[in-house]
Amino acid sequence: MLNHHPLMRWLIGYEAQRKRMLARAPKGPLHDFLSVPFPLLYTPVDQIPILAVDFETTGLDAIQDKLLSVGCVELIQRQIKIGTSYHQIIQTQGSLKADNVTIHQITDDQKDQGKPLAEVVAALLKMLAGKVMLVHFARIERQFLQQACIELYGMAPVFPIIDTLVIAKKKLDKRDVAYDPSELRLSALRAKYQLPNHYAHNALNDAIATAELLLAQTSKKNEDLTLQQLIL
Repeated sequence: MLNHHPLMRWLIGYEAQRKRMLARAPKGPLHDFLSVPFPLLYTPVDQIPILAVDFETTGLDAIQDKLLSVGCVELIQRQIKIGTSYHQIIQTQGSLKADNVTIHQITDDQKDQGKPLAEVVAALLKMLAGKVMLVHFARIERQFLQQACIELYGMAPVFPIIDTLVIAKKKLDKRDVAYDPSELRLSALRAKYQLPNHYAHNALNDAIATAELLLAQTSKKNEDLTLQQLIL
């Protein structure tokens, strides 16, 4: 029976977590996010409601470092809805490190004029409700968003996630041939699928680039793929 499938048991647990958290969540953005059920595992890939998300941060430690900017865009029925694009720099305390600024090109002045973390996370949770989060290298987005929710709401919610890096890694692992980890970078994978170069390390640009990569990764098996085969 389908209920005995490991992934189905996992998602039932995932949904159970959502419902338990909903009962404890304070009224507001997090409660509203948790009020909407996650998509079903057997949802075909072209029907999965997806929000491609990317963060720029002040570092790689979700506890010590801070969210610096958020970019996201909806991917609905295999179409990137550019009109849904959202990009926002976040107001953070302290001065940015020069080597960090070189990467993301966000200055102290821009950061100081950004919006408060609470406002940006609230907007992101509203857009994520009922959708699957699409990222490239899930550890960053998952940990930083959960840490932000702990700071704002006192709890870290669960998020269904599709990771284009994991999709690529599974394909490479099946070859049983050694490969360079650099092959899993967003730019390298886009080049593999003959996608154009993009201006990297801008949160919105990277979110759109990740959405384009997912479309390329799933194009040949579009009719067969379901959320079950893509989700972490």
